[in-house]
Amino acid sequence: MPRIRIVLVEPLYEGNVGFAARVMKNFGFTELVLINPCPLTIEAYARASHAKDVLEQAVVTDLEEIFSTSNIVIATTGALSKSACHPIRMPFYSPKELREMIADIDGTISILFGRENWGLNNDEVRRSDIICTIPSSEIYPIVNLSHAVGILCYELANIPKGEIALASPEEMTHLYAHIDEYLDLVDHPRFKRESTMTLIRRIIGRCNLTWREATTIHGLLRRSEWRFVPRDGSPKTDSKYDPKDTDSNDPC
Repeated sequence: MPRIRIVLVEPLYEGNVGFAARVMKNFGFTELVLINPCPLTIEAYARASHAKDVLEQAVVTDLEEIFSTSNIVIATTGALSKSACHPIRMPFYSPKELREMIADIDGTISILFGRENWGLNNDEVRRSDIICTIPSSEIYPIVNLSHAVGILCYELANIPKGEIALASPEEMTHLYAHIDEYLDLVDHPRFKRESTMTLIRRIIGRCNLTWREATTIHGLLRRSEWRFVPRDGSPKTDSKYDPKDTDSNDPC
């Protein structure tokens, strides 16, 4: 199965951290990562019960480290976008659908769980590759942190060993940077840039690219760039695109 890391982002209550460690071990997961956690005292270890080793081995780091060392980052959230024109929190998938998406992967997957009071912020969600939400009742849709961890761990337990090696985090970072530069080349409107890059990350994030596929996209972009920029390095001036024709009120 892929290497799965459970990442708790700024957890507020040590009891939840302990319970999360316990339910992780119930389903065979041991890699717990903590981002700016609350102090862990005897209560956390009491709640962990026989999973004290998971707490003791937990890694305390920052989100930059998580994003730079993960093949796929999954953001869990209960706050969902209602329109395709606001792509930060959509498209979203259930834990069961998530299992199908990552079943064949040989790589590192980090699952982010947000703060108990307000979850993950927009930037943390925007940078993630896949959005996951737990189907719950509209009467009380927000699930307790440790319960959410338990549901994900239950659905993802016992995935067979993956065989598809994904592009590395560094390779994907270079690809996204190349696409961003390409948008400059084609005069893509600046006011749409953030939304467009979020959409691109969502599309590519759920494709599980291999290094060869990422390299092929680089190659296609380069060949297209050669059509825009002559061999002498000066930009072509015959583009029919006029940024002034764009409706700046268009949310998409």
